[in-house]
Amino acid sequence: MRIFAAVTLAATVFTAPAAPAHAAEPGSATVVPVQVTGAPAKRFNLIVMGDGYTEAEQDEYRADVDRHLNVMWSIEPFKSYRNYINVYRIDIVSGESGISCDPGLDAPRRDTPLGMGFWGGCNPSSVQRLITMDNAAATRYADMVTGTDAGNRQILALANSGTYGGAGGAYATASGSNSMSALISPHELGHSLGGLQDEYDYYQRGVPGGAYTGPEPASAHHTLLTEQQMREQRTKWWRWLGEESESGGKIGRYEGGLYYTTGVWRPSAHSMMKTLGYAYDQVGREVMVQRITAKTAVIQDATPAEAPVGADRVLWVEPMRPVGHSLVTTWTVDGEEIEGGRDALDLRTLELSPGRHTVTATVTDPTEFIRDPEIRKAVSATRTWTVDTAITTPPDATRPAFVSSTPTDRPVGRDDVVYVETTHPATSLPEVTWTLNGRRYQGTDLDLGELDLPEGTHTLTATLAGETRTWTVDATAPRTAYELSEPLARSADAYVYNGPFTMKLTGEDDHDGYVVSESRVDGDGWFNYFGWPTSSELPWRFSEEGTEIDSLVYGKLPRGRHTIEYRSMDAAGNYGEPRSFTVTTIAPPPACTRTITGAHRGPLTVTGGVTCLDGAEVTGAVTVRRGASLVASGGRITGAFSADRPAEVHLLGTRVNGALAVHGAENLTVVGADLRGAARLTGLTGTAVLSGSTITGALSCSGGTPADLGVPNAVKGGSGCGDLPDGARGRAYEAVQHVRQ
Repeated sequence: MRIFAAVTLAATVFTAPAAPAHAAEPGSATVVPVQVTGAPAKRFNLIVMGDGYTEAEQDEYRADVDRHLNVMWSIEPFKSYRNYINVYRIDIVSGESGISCDPGLDAPRRDTPLGMGFWGGCNPSSVQRLITMDNAAATRYADMVTGTDAGNRQILALANSGTYGGAGGAYATASGSNSMSALISPHELGHSLGGLQDEYDYYQRGVPGGAYTGPEPASAHHTLLTEQQMREQRTKWWRWLGEESESGGKIGRYEGGLYYTTGVWRPSAHSMMKTLGYAYDQVGREVMVQRITAKTAVIQDATPAEAPVGADRVLWVEPMRPVGHSLVTTWTVDGEEIEGGRDALDLRTLELSPGRHTVTATVTDPTEFIRDPEIRKAVSATRTWTVDTAITTPPDATRPAFVSSTPTDRPVGRDDVVYVETTHPATSLPEVTWTLNGRRYQGTDLDLGELDLPEGTHTLTATLAGETRTWTVDATAPRTAYELSEPLARSADAYVYNGPFTMKLTGEDDHDGYVVSESRVDGDGWFNYFGWPTSSELPWRFSEEGTEIDSLVYGKLPRGRHTIEYRSMDAAGNYGEPRSFTVTTIAPPPACTRTITGAHRGPLTVTGGVTCLDGAEVTGAVTVRRGASLVASGGRITGAFSADRPAEVHLLGTRVNGALAVHGAENLTVVGADLRGAARLTGLTGTAVLSGSTITGALSCSGGTPADLGVPNAVKGGSGCGDLPDGARGRAYEAVQHVRQ
């Protein structure tokens, strides 16, 4: 959610960090560096602080921060540009637990250091999920991080709450421990850092947003233009049109956004700015790369250029270092491009003519995340020197040595670019030697993705002038297990359900660290697995209508056959290969008008309504008359089963110890059944399903072939049902005419 105006509550007195002998004073705070990749003045500094966490709850706060950060590192562009970011955690002690108006306006007001509260700070005219705080107090705490200021930092404040909520404005806020809260953070940072707008088609949940009647939005990802107009005018997201969206579907034109239901369009069906769980689409991701880079120094350091330099020295630049690729340095001399030594140029090799020359180094980011030339230019930087051949460089006492590098305290991924930064002697190039699996490489960085490393754990070293740095390379992808609720039938990785079902994903890795799991349905966008919106301990629930929670629908899955892919990403950034299973959902049985459980001895005749056998043990023949319905779930029928023109017959995991004869059924569903006698299915004109069942006797059909839903049957007595599989293979659900989608 976007907050458009700063909301300031009563200021809380700021207490400087202290080391009390006993209990910490409310308001006291400690700065803890979580990730420092460079000097704050040359980095984007993310400052995370908490509110409503008492001294006894600081471990919970640290766990909340850890979860938020690790999920963020799995999302682009934070994943690729992690090295651009310093992260500092401020541990603020609150005298009271929780925040104000959580979850409702009738909840207590809390006296906390940041004054955080739902309902926009307990404002009845606001919305429940909007969490605001005292921005002045947040600024005072952020000022504790030396070297940071409003130009190079972003504040993210976490509330001690399990209620869904957050806000994005000058600063970002999010609840700390809601099952979806780690996804609220990057959404709100999309507002606060990226200037992205909400793509919701409502403001108050459950209330349509109405029609947009304003001018062309300034938002980079909202428009009134058609796709043709965008192309003709070369504006908005015209460069991405038709691409597969990172958040699912294609980049195009989808109605709704800026809290309006109609009259304004967005690029994707569901990106992070509309639906938590999906990624930023390409349009939002491009903006976020620009905004992250803008808070850094693309060229961190370089040969001083204030005065002319001699032609007998080495010029150098130190660019920023993305995780998975290198920035490109281009060198020109008097406007003519030359081949340089990556990030250093030995002027002695150029044999410059006497006099003065202009040398320029331009550092650009070749990332595929950027297509707009103006944004590409904005994330580039240059340095220019005047080179005078008459100048002699004085003796240089600088010795080759390491200055910084890719962090060595955590494993790097198999596709990372590992780097070192060195001192820069004026008249020599430090020679860095990399050693990996007995092979040696030269340079100041090493692209592991080009080496096609075998699975396993490897040791990488970089050596310079007797000094060595060592990294663990995690080249093993994480594993993902899935767990589904009990199906009607299954075969290998194919499942059949006739109602809602649940899915739980569990990611594991051979190294310590947070593992993020994802899934996607029928090739749509990858969706972060966070459990169920009401609790991360509950599995995800799929159903035909979905589940409405706080006026939003979750887990809606149309009836039919679906492919669900799943994968995980480990703490080193390695993705596991996607695996998949198929789920076919069919119509549920009709509601029961009579239910039989336990033992039933003697014949059973169904003359009308819907008779349900719920685990029943029937000893005797079962007859279903015209227009009547029978639903058997589990249990056993010992006797012949006959149905003549019934409305519906459902045999679901039921054993029938006798011949089965069904004629002219409007709806026949036999799934996971054990038919011990012959089965004769005639007059098949309506919906007919026979899947995942065992037929001991002969099987015969007339009037059509039942669908098997991809879970084959085992027909031991031979089949006279056309090409119905006998257990060797399955038949596509969508290709069978007798099944209504």
